[in-house]
Amino acid sequence: MMPNILIGVDMGSSSLKALALEAGSGRAVALSRMPLPHDRLAGGGCEVGAAAIRAALTHVLRDVAHQLGPRAAEVRAMACTGHGAGLYALDANNELVGRRAVASTDQRADARARTLAKSNGARLFEDVGCGPWPGQPTVIAAELLGADAVQRGELRRLLFAKDYLGFLLTGEIATDASDASTAGLVSLATGGWSQIAFEASGLTDLGAHNFGPILPSGTVLGKLRASEAVLCGLPAGIPVAMGAIDLLASMTAICAEGRGRAVQVFGTWCVNAVIGPVMEPKPAVASIVNFGRTHERLYMENSPSSMANIAWLAGVLALPDSRAVVDLAMTVPLGANGLRFAPFINGGGGVTAGFVGLKSHHTRADMARAVVDAVAALHVRQTARLAAGGLAVSASTVLGGGASDARLVRLLASFLGRPVERCADDETGARGAALYAAMSQGVDDAAEGSALLAPCDLIEPDARDARAHADFNADFNELIDSMSPVFTHIAGGAQ
Repeated sequence: MMPNILIGVDMGSSSLKALALEAGSGRAVALSRMPLPHDRLAGGGCEVGAAAIRAALTHVLRDVAHQLGPRAAEVRAMACTGHGAGLYALDANNELVGRRAVASTDQRADARARTLAKSNGARLFEDVGCGPWPGQPTVIAAELLGADAVQRGELRRLLFAKDYLGFLLTGEIATDASDASTAGLVSLATGGWSQIAFEASGLTDLGAHNFGPILPSGTVLGKLRASEAVLCGLPAGIPVAMGAIDLLASMTAICAEGRGRAVQVFGTWCVNAVIGPVMEPKPAVASIVNFGRTHERLYMENSPSSMANIAWLAGVLALPDSRAVVDLAMTVPLGANGLRFAPFINGGGGVTAGFVGLKSHHTRADMARAVVDAVAALHVRQTARLAAGGLAVSASTVLGGGASDARLVRLLASFLGRPVERCADDETGARGAALYAAMSQGVDDAAEGSALLAPCDLIEPDARDARAHADFNADFNELIDSMSPVFTHIAGGAQ
């Protein structure tokens, strides 16, 4: 029998997942996930231990193998995806430096990123499609490990989250264009490593030799090592394909490009993106990604400011989870009785979070509503920036963990003033990775490939309060424009 099971592995900002699909039907036949405990450190640090990553990867794959039982022998290929940027630095022993990885939401390099933006921001945007930001691997490395980390041999290789998983599984080091470009390290013009980015990094002697080769997504990276096969209970020698950054994997899982759809991702990060043609002059968006296509780019507006705000409030209010925050928020009307929130709990560009207009009559419910309203409104603000750059965003699909809550998606649709599609399946990243595994085996034709796509449904806006949502949206934009300098000033004073 021809092996027909594909496995996708997704390392997100809060958990690691593995999904097994039947290649012919697209049916999920096994699913496992395990939380990734992150340590919050002084100064905005956010790290996860190598042992936790190792344990999670082994657990989810072993669990999938157990669920498959005898069908584990049918696994045809696997691939990995994961969140972008952050710091996955290997030392001379090919171990994570300090036995820890640094998350992309880490803010300890914020001041360095802002300084670098002043001196090199315009030049970098022209070459690599984005300016410096605190979560970039090179910026974090220079801040935490020192400018001479490469010179003195402490930092030998730089990987991305999915590529670290691929390294553990196969022993091979490589990456793809989407991760490297999203991190601001690839020339938009050539698709190769950017010498300008290396020179601006602050890391002496940093170069292409510190990274793996850039491989096309959907090509074989290596094979599952025997030692890993023993740990996870899968057959040794399974082909492991090169994946892509989780955003692109999720877009692949819903065929966003083929159906002409932009995406809004309600994840830890606020991500709004669309694939479009190469444009000159470049549109004034946060990030332009060369993901390996000659005539197309991935255009993004993003910041670490979506569901992270709601998760933070859940902790502060001692609520069980983000859904409980939304439950509480929906007990009060839009606008939270005059309370507003700047939704930048993980910072970014010097901006911080804060409530505005807080008075003695405001309650926990008002606080919850202000945070929920602000998260949805920020997605709309960023989507509008993409539209202002001449990009097609009038048809969009909502992804990420927050998409499972129809109330959040309806709020977004109401702010946009149009219906939006949503994919309530929170496994789109892993499903996209399974699609890259399929591509590596030639399973990408219309008949088989379409069966693997994630299902979507349509959410209509609340037409009864169209004016109120439009007014809130305008007020929110005015608030962010006027208050951002204040929060930036406060953040600068706190360094």
